[in-house]
Amino acid sequence: MTRIVIKKLIFDAYNLEHIRKHNVSEMEVIEAGKRIIFHKKSYKSRYLAVGRVNRRLIALAIRRVNTGEYYLVTARDAGKNERRRVYEKEKKQNS
Repeated sequence: MTRIVIKKLIFDAYNLEHIRKHNVSEMEVIEAGKRIIFHKKSYKSRYLAVGRVNRRLIALAIRRVNTGEYYLVTARDAGKNERRRVYEKEKKQNS
């Protein structure tokens, strides 16, 4: 699987308001984008990436614009299956 490297996240008024509804800040999104643990291809040319900010796992829905440049669709706390996948991956790396 190709590794996603986010050099720049594109924010606008819509997605800033939307992530605020999920109690996620812009700084948390940027930090989670730098610390992606896993990602998978989603629908409509989007990716679902999960990154860690301190102890919090944040799921990012992003769309590639250019190399290393992604538009943030939304960000929220990672769900149960996403958290389990992260924990399994971290357990595998620590073994």
